[in-house]
Amino acid sequence: MENSQNKQMLLEQALLESNDLVLKDLIEEMPTPEVIDFLCKFSIEEQIEILKTTSNEIKGKIFSDFDQETLYKFFNTMERFKFSRLFTFMSSDIRADFYRELSKQEQIEIIPYLDKKIREDVIVLSAYPPETAGGIMNTDFATVGSHMSAERAIAKIRKDAPSQKMIYYIYVVDRNMKLLGMVTIKDLIMSEPEQLVEEFYQEFIVFADVNEDRESVAQKIEKYDLVAIPILNSLNQLVGIVSHEEAIDIIRAEHTEDMEKFMGIVPSEDEVSYLSTSPIEHFKRRVIWIVCLAAIGLISGIIVHHYQHALEKMIILALYMPMMAATGGNSGSQAATVVIRAMALGQVESKDWFRIILKESIISFLLSICVGLLIFIKISFFSHAMNIPDGFSAYYIGFLISLAIAMQIVTSAIIGAGLPILVKRFGGDPAVAASPAITTVVDITGLLIYFGIASVALNI
Repeated sequence: MENSQNKQMLLEQALLESNDLVLKDLIEEMPTPEVIDFLCKFSIEEQIEILKTTSNEIKGKIFSDFDQETLYKFFNTMERFKFSRLFTFMSSDIRADFYRELSKQEQIEIIPYLDKKIREDVIVLSAYPPETAGGIMNTDFATVGSHMSAERAIAKIRKDAPSQKMIYYIYVVDRNMKLLGMVTIKDLIMSEPEQLVEEFYQEFIVFADVNEDRESVAQKIEKYDLVAIPILNSLNQLVGIVSHEEAIDIIRAEHTEDMEKFMGIVPSEDEVSYLSTSPIEHFKRRVIWIVCLAAIGLISGIIVHHYQHALEKMIILALYMPMMAATGGNSGSQAATVVIRAMALGQVESKDWFRIILKESIISFLLSICVGLLIFIKISFFSHAMNIPDGFSAYYIGFLISLAIAMQIVTSAIIGAGLPILVKRFGGDPAVAASPAITTVVDITGLLIYFGIASVALNI
């Protein structure tokens, strides 16, 4: 941390002294995220001026770490020719994502300045839907032929010039670019120069289809602990790779989306920071669920109004309504959370619904005993001063209230586990049927159980 702060100070000093040589050396030495943190203190025009001392290759590396919104500002500020030079050195997947977001006119404006290879790469990669493997893959990989010698394969890798982080996996292909297997750079170096690749390459290899969902690709990378995964088209030809860094971004984005859905927030199409999003945008993303659930929640008010006479005769019922609602909501949310997580990790499917419901029923039954016993002891031994009508004992009232809340815990857990399964069965996202929806539903069922037991057992 201290070293980073020192370099930031040296950058500022070099900038004040207009020492371009020192500025260039520092920018090239520092990690890209730290350079970006420094640049963000300045306007776009000032950032362009600061970066003019560095090579296009370094600029392209830095630009690859900027968000899409900032990249677009650079695009609009710089001359198209100058931007195209940086664009060429950007990571192929970031480059394709940015190109996809440009308007048709803007795409036409930058295409003439790109080399043929870069132009074809951008057009092909940007054609895939962003939620698929093709939409997130990049072309930063090296290939060798199975018929090549180890010496010739190493020479080809030098020619392909993959980045340092992607040189670990070398993909073995035939003359039609069909994937046969892989070797590591260590395998090639340790082999005899004249030994053929086909004699030692690894045939079994995990891969993904170009049209496969990006979340599934990320899960494969996580499951098999891969640095990267090859992406194949319908002809089993190698067309790109997805790195573990991209997988981390995907998992983070999916978790963010699930969390937003879990809390009743409409997910944003673009990943933007909290402070960068306007209050109106936050309002639009939250208002739908809040209003809909509030409308459904009016049913709770109708139930309470219907049993108003019961509350007037026995005020103690009103005192434990918040506990009933909170306990039921927590029970349902817990069940929903573990079931949704299990679904996301592929541990359970909709067809396992009976086993899931049975398991949650057993768990919630054990929980209900603990909570019910706590409530019974509290009411029986510490609520004698309450306004309890003649003919009823505190023990009896305590038993009824603890029974109602215990039943609420069990039914809430079943609803919490069952609702995501039901949504999944009909092709929806289980996270949508999470916390706010479940809380509202279990509030209604809880009130019906609570007042139903009270009215029947107490005859009020």
